[in-house]
Amino acid sequence: MIFGDVPLDQAEGAILAHSMPAVKDGQPYRIAKGTALTADHLRALADAGRDHVVVARLGDDDIEENAAALELAQALVPDAETQGLRISGAGAGRVNLYATTPGVAVMDVTAINALNAVHPMITLATVPQYHRCDDGGMVATIKIIAYGVPRAALAQAAAAGRAALHIARPRYATATLIESQVGGAAPSTKGREAMAGRLERLDMALTDRVICDHTTEALAQAIAQAAGEVVLVLTASATSDPCDVAPQALRVAGGQVAAFGMPVDPGNLLFFGSINDKPVIGLPGCARSPALNGADWVLERLVCGLTLDQGDISAMGVGGLLKEIPTRPRPRSASKP
Repeated sequence: MIFGDVPLDQAEGAILAHSMPAVKDGQPYRIAKGTALTADHLRALADAGRDHVVVARLGDDDIEENAAALELAQALVPDAETQGLRISGAGAGRVNLYATTPGVAVMDVTAINALNAVHPMITLATVPQYHRCDDGGMVATIKIIAYGVPRAALAQAAAAGRAALHIARPRYATATLIESQVGGAAPSTKGREAMAGRLERLDMALTDRVICDHTTEALAQAIAQAAGEVVLVLTASATSDPCDVAPQALRVAGGQVAAFGMPVDPGNLLFFGSINDKPVIGLPGCARSPALNGADWVLERLVCGLTLDQGDISAMGVGGLLKEIPTRPRPRSASKP
């Protein structure tokens, strides 16, 4: 692509690089950047006092920005229905990708990095890996920065990024939330309401409310009898050890504990496992709030069929400081001298 300042008499057919004021029939107006200049445009620029203009001119081996963005999008999304993605129209060298289902964005990070390394004028920006997406939410944007790019570079980028992202859809429709109580004091509805909201975003619903005593035996029975396809446990007292009441109850019920604790705050005191192929999540107390916490990351990935183990949880620490909350008083910062 040739880019630079040229006399008006050499600019016909070129692409205007920057929006410019012009005059037509005595009336001022602006010619938008990206416009392919015609003889009428050049007369209007001359009437506005211009004798030079900055333009881009595509070479024989170049492809125009909108066509390039659309071609790259089609390589990224060769099967829109299966991938759960929709390709927007092209404009100003940009094409957006939108989710067509709720779920979690899953990307081949190596492939996307390779795509972005091909040519600096060919770019793809996405939401973070495993980001929860709503139906209709933007997942990625392709931007061709220049007015055109070499066809060979575009072909290389398209090959590198082919089918490199998709939306993992929820695999389950229902969940049972088991709430424990101490001393006969029924828990408030706050936690259930927060969890219902989380599940609704994933096209899931809670089964009837289950409340039991905060004992290993009572929780084990409730877990074993849970009607939902996913089991959630929200205890009256925080789970502070892998052998505490709730994780031990999962074992007594015949299930397995896969991981305990996570380097995400809020959300440290979480465990998860399974029973009879059902995911089981022991929720931290912060799950009673609708605010983002570590339980959201675990819940979203498990219900969308993505596997998790202790190694995956341990890798969540970078970026895991989600919010500093004023109700956490310790430890306090040292006083300045």
